[in-house]
Amino acid sequence: MLHMFFAVAFSAVPLTLYVPPIRSLNLFVQTMEEIWRESSGYTHRVYPRVRYAFRRLLDCMLCNTAS
Repeated sequence: MLHMFFAVAFSAVPLTLYVPPIRSLNLFVQTMEEIWRESSGYTHRVYPRVRYAFRRLLDCMLCNTAS
């Protein structure tokens, strides 16, 4: 059982090279939060227009298929 533990442990060590350090993840999360904050104003303006356009398109498609 001890041999199996060491085999699994040493085979997992190279995988840690693919995981970025926590300080890099913090920078990534901070950048994503900034992008989210900057784009939220634009999204709130565009979303009702997209919803309205989709509703008009759906009404048109259903109106044509019903008759």
